[in-house]
Amino acid sequence: MSLADAVLYNIFYEMSTFCTSIVAEDSKGELYHARNMDFEFGEGYDIKNRTWFLAENLRPLLVNINYMRGGNLVFKAAHYAGYVGVVTGMKPKAFSVSENARSGDAGGGVVGVLEWLLDMKNGTFTGFLTRTALETAETYSEALTMLRSTPLLAPIYYILGGRTSGEGSVITRNKDEAIDVWPMASAGGWYILETNYDHWMKPLFLDDRRGPANQCMRETTQQGVSLPALFDVLSTKPVLNKGTIYTALMHVESGQLESWIRECDDPCPPF
Repeated sequence: MSLADAVLYNIFYEMSTFCTSIVAEDSKGELYHARNMDFEFGEGYDIKNRTWFLAENLRPLLVNINYMRGGNLVFKAAHYAGYVGVVTGMKPKAFSVSENARSGDAGGGVVGVLEWLLDMKNGTFTGFLTRTALETAETYSEALTMLRSTPLLAPIYYILGGRTSGEGSVITRNKDEAIDVWPMASAGGWYILETNYDHWMKPLFLDDRRGPANQCMRETTQQGVSLPALFDVLSTKPVLNKGTIYTALMHVESGQLESWIRECDDPCPPF
């Protein structure tokens, strides 16, 4: 792999991803965090085989990583092998976080990366900030402060889950700062769900994963919340689609993180 390829591989998240993330609290106050990682749009769709080129090539690269320091576990993450940032991670007994792409700001991440390459802008790649938060923050509130205020090169949604009741939020970011922090209490009390559209705006009519996912969560009910139940929600079409690469499940209290490579059998929507 050339140096140029390695650099591009580590900044492509800024370009185009479509995801669904959920933080949910059960009736006993236990918090669970689950997400689908989707890659689609612009990476080439094979009409004959009904597959996305990038999704097909990323699935075999999925790995789970334990980050250690001095022989002790610091945090866990689901990765694509060779990517050094973090888009899905958890610090046991502290917090969990996932990234969902956002198209806000003129030109989105493409412009931010170009400005960075031309030395016109200081900022952090979104996945690198996630990794720094998991390395250094010790609590949900510390992670929230870092993720909402550190300058970035691309707009993003950070979906943050904690350890104690009520700790869940969606941080809607432009490149410079958070423009909105949406707490779980305001989202309905026992869960918060984000796809790739500002929560106060309607999703694109061609890409409404939010509506079906919310319907599934209402049918699940707070009494039914568990990692298997969230897996079922994320397995419902079109939340699960041809661009879905993996589903990750996280439980901060027990330190459990597992990821599942996904395939969507036909008939299945492309996104």
